[in-house]
Amino acid sequence: MRSLAALLLLTLPAAAEVTPERAGKLEHIVIQDCGSCHGLTMKGGLGSPLTPEALAEAEPEGLATIILDGVPGTAMPRWRPVLSEDDALWIAEYLKGHSQ
Repeated sequence: MRSLAALLLLTLPAAAEVTPERAGKLEHIVIQDCGSCHGLTMKGGLGSPLTPEALAEAEPEGLATIILDGVPGTAMPRWRPVLSEDDALWIAEYLKGHSQ
């Protein structure tokens, strides 16, 4: 299973490439959709905190995989049907506090 996760990470782009218009839409998704479980300030709620401090040790590619495929057995859904790999990586970088 671990090697499958590593293989998935290799398929993600090294840096998210989204247009400024798409970035605005993704930011709205983060605030509205992610915020509904993780808290509007991303400090936690039903879901865990998604602050830059809480995600400091997480790799953006790993976070993107979680965003795309969800977490089985939890309330974290799969977003792959509505988000591209670039979208998910942009969100991961956004949550980590990287400048966009």
